[in-house]
Amino acid sequence: MLQLARDTLRPLAIKRSTWRKAPGLTPAVVEGAARVGYGVRGLLYLAVGLITLSAVLFRSINATSPTGALGWLAQQPFSWIWLLIASLGLLAFFGWRILQGVFDIDRAGLSRDALSMRLSQTCSAFGYAILSWAALSLAFHRPSDPELSEVQRTHRHAEQILSLPHGEWLLAGIAVAVAGVGIGNVSRAWRENFTDRLSCSEAVCRWLSPLARAGYLARGLAYLPLAVFIALAAVRSSPEDVTSLGGALNALVADPIGRVALSLAGGGFVAFGLFSLVEARFRKFSFTGGRLF
Repeated sequence: MLQLARDTLRPLAIKRSTWRKAPGLTPAVVEGAARVGYGVRGLLYLAVGLITLSAVLFRSINATSPTGALGWLAQQPFSWIWLLIASLGLLAFFGWRILQGVFDIDRAGLSRDALSMRLSQTCSAFGYAILSWAALSLAFHRPSDPELSEVQRTHRHAEQILSLPHGEWLLAGIAVAVAGVGIGNVSRAWRENFTDRLSCSEAVCRWLSPLARAGYLARGLAYLPLAVFIALAAVRSSPEDVTSLGGALNALVADPIGRVALSLAGGGFVAFGLFSLVEARFRKFSFTGGRLF
């Protein structure tokens, strides 16, 4: 499997010189787009964390996901302006993740750890593309209940999957993939040195690293309840058991221990958002000699 990934990515490494000829694709443009993407991601997760913490304190508020946070934004004055900005920022981050994962703009290489990271970045890219489309759609269509709309959409998608041949196995595979995303984030929280690519002093980097670890740990653990709900839907062949990330988090509110877990998740989302804002300002880019690759 590792050799197959290397054989797949090696031709891309040869062809990436063609990107130098792309109109307007300069180091300054790529760096600017990446910084905007990190900034929008940071603000989005900051909103998710604050809404989730509010759900612990106020029963009238529900914990939410990034898509749900976009839905909340759609209810605010002049929302279409902010949603268009969010859509463009998330689209920029999609492009940055593709450059990282597929074209290895960070020069990670083809080692086992590098391939694992690049695969994660590529999968992440499509998640941000979906979020960008969701923001653009909400700019022109505002659902009365964004969280309910998201849950209904997941029910519909689960029902479509279950109607396919071996649909239960497909849904089980999605549950495993979601759990993999969660475990990958948890693993990254413990293993990665998040300050390697930050242009900051040693003293500043010392307190930024725990912020990043808390953020990735919380984001990883938040996906695990969602994976359980999807797995139950596969076992029971019941699309109603599938829920959104926000719905999975809301299931924790009824239990006192769950409320503690939800508080930690909300705080972790805030930490992740803050670290993304730090990356937007202080991330180092490995462009040398005015060349992207």
